[in-house]
Amino acid sequence: MTAKPTSSTDRATRAGGRAAADRRANAAAKVAAPEQVVVTSPPPDPDYPRFRVDPERGVRLADVDPDESEHYARKKDVADELDKQRKRIRDLQARLYGEHKRSLLMVLQAMDTGGKDGTIKGVFQGVNPQGCQVWSFKTPSAEELDHDFLWRYHARVPGKGMINIFNRSHYEDVLIVRVKGLVPATVWRPRYEAINQFEYALTMSGVTVIKFYLHISKDEQKRRLESRLADPDKRWKFSPDDLKERVFWDDYQDAFQDAINACSTPYAPWYVIPANKKWYRNLVVARTIADTLEAMDPRYPAAEPGLDQMMVPD
Repeated sequence: MTAKPTSSTDRATRAGGRAAADRRANAAAKVAAPEQVVVTSPPPDPDYPRFRVDPERGVRLADVDPDESEHYARKKDVADELDKQRKRIRDLQARLYGEHKRSLLMVLQAMDTGGKDGTIKGVFQGVNPQGCQVWSFKTPSAEELDHDFLWRYHARVPGKGMINIFNRSHYEDVLIVRVKGLVPATVWRPRYEAINQFEYALTMSGVTVIKFYLHISKDEQKRRLESRLADPDKRWKFSPDDLKERVFWDDYQDAFQDAINACSTPYAPWYVIPANKKWYRNLVVARTIADTLEAMDPRYPAAEPGLDQMMVPD
C-alpha cells in the first residue's frame, strides 16, 4: 500500500502545532521557575532558587546540607515571614479557585520521617479546603495493579482552580520498586521518560507541576524515630517496618538522586529542600509555592455588567 504524500498544508499544520506547543511549554517553564518572574536579584531570604535542580547540571544529594537554615537560628526567627507566605498562599489560592482555568500540583517525596505531613500542615494552614486536596499513595490495590503504573495518579491530578498535593507520588514507581527489586531495571528505568511525558501532558493542559524532595540526614531520621518511640502519643506513627526500610538508606539515596536528575525539567522542576529544621523547611516550601502561584497570576473572573447599579431590596 502506497503512503499518501504529505502536502505542504499538512506540514505547515504540524509545524504550527509544534510551535504552539513549544510556546506553551516555554510559558509553563517560566511559571515553574518563579524566581525568574517574582523574585528580584539577588533573591530575598529564603534563598530558595538555589535549591531548584538545574536540568542540565543535576544534583548530588550529598552536596546539599540538610541542616541548612541560612542566617535563621530558631523557629521564632521565621514566624512572621512564614505567616506572611501563608497569607499569600491563601489569597492566591482563592484567586486560582475563582479563575477556574488552571491548577497547581505539588509533589512531596522524602525518606520515612522526612516531614511530608508536617510540611502540608505547616504550609497550607488556613487554606480553603474547597480548593485544596491532599492525596496519599500507599501500596497499590489489586485494581490499581491491573492498570499501567500512572493510572492511579492521573485520576488524582487537580481539576481547574484546584491545588492538589501528592503525599508520595508516581515517583514511588521508580523508588521503592527499584530498591526492593519488585520489578527489574528493564521495567522501572523507562518509567523516567514516561513520568516526564506525563508531567509534560499535565503542563500542556494547564497544570503547573512543582516537586519537593525533603532532604533529611540519616542521624535526623534516627532522632525522629526515637522520638516516636519515646512518646506514647506518637507511637501510632511508628512501625517495625521503619527500621527495615532504614537498612536501605544508601540505596534510597541513590534512587532519589537518579529520579530527581532524570525528571527535573524546565516545566516540572524538582527542589531539594534542607529539611532537618522543620521551620526552615516550611518557610522555603511556603515561599516557593507562594511565588509560583504569583507567577501564575490568577485573576478573579469579571463581574457581570451592571452590578454597580443594582440594589438589594429590603
